[in-house]
Amino acid sequence: MVKKIKIYGAGSIGNHHAHAARTLGWQVDICDNDSKALERTKNMIYPKRYGKWDKKIRLFKVNDVPKNIYDYIIIGTPPKTHIEIALECLKEKPKAILVEKPLCDPSLKNADLLHKVSKKHRIPIFVGYDHAVSKAATKFAQLLRKGLIGKLITLDVEFREFWGGIFSAHPWLNGPKDSYLGYWKKGGGSTSEHSHAINLFQYLTDQSRSGKIEEISATLKYVKNKHIDYDAISLINVKTQQGVVGRVVQDVITKPKKKWVRAQGTKGFIEWECGIDGNNDIITLAPENKKKVRTVIKKNRPDDFIEELRHIDFVVSRKIKESPILLREALNTMLVIAGTHKSAKKNRAIRLNYSKGYNEKAIK
Repeated sequence: MVKKIKIYGAGSIGNHHAHAARTLGWQVDICDNDSKALERTKNMIYPKRYGKWDKKIRLFKVNDVPKNIYDYIIIGTPPKTHIEIALECLKEKPKAILVEKPLCDPSLKNADLLHKVSKKHRIPIFVGYDHAVSKAATKFAQLLRKGLIGKLITLDVEFREFWGGIFSAHPWLNGPKDSYLGYWKKGGGSTSEHSHAINLFQYLTDQSRSGKIEEISATLKYVKNKHIDYDAISLINVKTQQGVVGRVVQDVITKPKKKWVRAQGTKGFIEWECGIDGNNDIITLAPENKKKVRTVIKKNRPDDFIEELRHIDFVVSRKIKESPILLREALNTMLVIAGTHKSAKKNRAIRLNYSKGYNEKAIK
């Protein structure tokens, strides 16, 4: 039976997911409160990106879209709206929900509530950290688990990219002031928007049994005037529960982009260069006193979203038992995001206490 998908939000990310779902042969309905956004999807974004409009995609205003008929629901709206929409979507009892990253804004408002309600309904919620389920991330994690570089000592993750590409994909915006991106309190800025790096750090330290991030010391460069208030650069030093220290760097200014991961172990290192020669990924395994092994993973941008939806489908159908993009992992990422801003504002190290839940009490 053909799976039915509902997508909230007719912006760039909604179009990515619509194309991915159609590539997998699924039925797609997109809804948005803005009629102009729906028109842009049909007449500009989708055909420009994918060659032509897919006539099998249906477009609705939010109040008119069907309910209670969908296998999967995808939420691709601004971060401040994510949790409210997700709570409503749980009432429809889909097989799964995918929320675009970041899960919410740094206030963590209702994060605990979403965690509680999703467990009650027993409906898996995924969050859109697609890099963590990419073929490159899977390969990197496998190498770590095999212990080919010995015990992990330190991990560096960088996600540095000028966000001009975002605005090229949203030509109706004149810059960060015209969306949530220009306001860190709304889930914009480098710490939230490029939180793939934080999430990857968490995923890879988990795979190496190094524990969760428990200490954060951050320096952020904020850009603030009467129109905007966001962090352009986020430098985050972290320490895990097992004593692994590392560094996460995220920014919205670097040209050309640099997306890079390096794990240094007691017996060598693993390196991941992301987006080389266009979109390809390169994994280098360098065990001590042995020849380096270089693996090139060819892909393009649409592949990221196809792999993400395929991964979710496999988890729901139990072809895969575990997932690094489930709600729990994204909530942990949100604690780091909120802790990063607090560390920068207070100019001191911050400790995370996961036993306190997903709220300000967990960030000291």
